[in-house]
Amino acid sequence: MDKKIIISPSLLAADFSKLREEIAEVEKFGAEYLHLDVMDGNFVPNISYGAPVISSLRKHSNLVFDVHLMVNEPDYLIKDFAHFSDIITVHAEAVKHLNRTIQLIKSFGKKAGVALNPSTPLDVLKYELKNIDMVLIMTVNPGFGGQKFIPEMIQKIKDLREIDKNIDIEVDGGINDETAKLVKEAGANILVTGSYIFSGDYKKKIESLK
Repeated sequence: MDKKIIISPSLLAADFSKLREEIAEVEKFGAEYLHLDVMDGNFVPNISYGAPVISSLRKHSNLVFDVHLMVNEPDYLIKDFAHFSDIITVHAEAVKHLNRTIQLIKSFGKKAGVALNPSTPLDVLKYELKNIDMVLIMTVNPGFGGQKFIPEMIQKIKDLREIDKNIDIEVDGGINDETAKLVKEAGANILVTGSYIFSGDYKKKIESLK
């Protein structure tokens, strides 16, 4: 099944002094999602932004807000982010009871995603795939922008697509016009990219990814 390719620019790579303008630009030139990395300085080394920043941007955009909680024990944050997000993704490595966390996200009427770090096998999702809307395959180790794509993740994407023909597969890390071709051929349909888009001609970059 061929799925529509969706572009989800990562706000982490935008100019923080003009976030509203940056979001308007990528929306104008064909992005459908906005990827929002929430980092706690614990699960990943860096700290990014939280609910107040994302909430303030919600009223200025019609993009799908794709919130990626890169935090330990994310359950305590889900209620706050549910007010202004469309998809909430948690890391399988960061939760004690994955099914319970997925059900919590669903209880707020939001789509649930589960992210897997590069070394985390697909097996952890064996009993949960039917309950989630999206799997985020990390193609770099999380926590920093501008990292080099890990080529072994191509097979991981292929394996997941073989297991489930319909689920949304999102990829995040080192995505540019070259790696985008590889992940799309492998079966990914949602591409997260930060520095590639925000480093220049937004229209040209988004079109090249699609």
